Amino acid sequence: MTRDQRLVRESMPLSAVIVDDEQLARDELAYLLKNIGEVDVVAQGENGLDAINLIREHTPDLVFLDVQMPGLDGFGVIKKLLDKKVPLPKIVFATAFDQYAVKAFEVNAVDYLLKPFDKKRVAQSVQKVRAKLESNTTSSDKLETLVRMLEAQKPQSSKLLLKTAGRLFLVSQKDICFASIEDGVISVATTGPNGMEGQSNCRTLEELLGSLDPNSFWRAHRSYLVNINRIKEVVPWFKSSYQLRMDDKKQTEIPVSRAQTKRLRELFGL
Repeated sequence: MTRDQRLVRESMPLSAVIVDDEQLARDELAYLLKNIGEVDVVAQGENGLDAINLIREHTPDLVFLDVQMPGLDGFGVIKKLLDKKVPLPKIVFATAFDQYAVKAFEVNAVDYLLKPFDKKRVAQSVQKVRAKLESNTTSSDKLETLVRMLEAQKPQSSKLLLKTAGRLFLVSQKDICFASIEDGVISVATTGPNGMEGQSNCRTLEELLGSLDPNSFWRAHRSYLVNINRIKEVVPWFKSSYQLRMDDKKQTEIPVSRAQTKRLRELFGL
């Protein structure tokens, strides 16, 4: 970058996207950034899917990304972007994580803001991002390292909230048999002696999948998500296709889309 290009870059406001599931947090951060100057907030989102779509649409210089969001969290967003080969903007995480996680941010040279936000600290983050942009420093590898490391810390016993008959239940991931979507409503069936059906508050199957163990759950069809460990039988269907008979009370049969037939064969050596 030449000196003239650097001067032009320094005088231009950075484009930014804010993603946080709390309206008050978004408003507070946008207010601080407006007072600090140097940053043009081009869009705001409230969940992980918003983050992915807004990053693709606006290609911002930086994203202020909340770590803890229902469904697809901040780390899940980074993982999806890396998996989809989407160019990453500079990421500033907003977090209330414990000190261990904060050290992980520092080790991997990824900036972070602790809630509640502090104007001086926000200004420092903006300057860090500008310095990285000017030096063309890439952080994709470090972000990937961070995501994998924190992913490994996730408790395997994490639970899912389901609503049924006006009540809210927490169910273990291992007890989830499958999930389906119809008219925008996601239904989840569980297995075992207390098997039940309930509704998830996630808006899409992609969002639900982002909150589940990727080693156990598979999108067998655009309308179905299944727990691989709860498949009772693979049933050959017409034209070289298959259906899955699940281990729920009704032994529900779920279609495997043509696009996922290859994955099914890989999973079970068909």
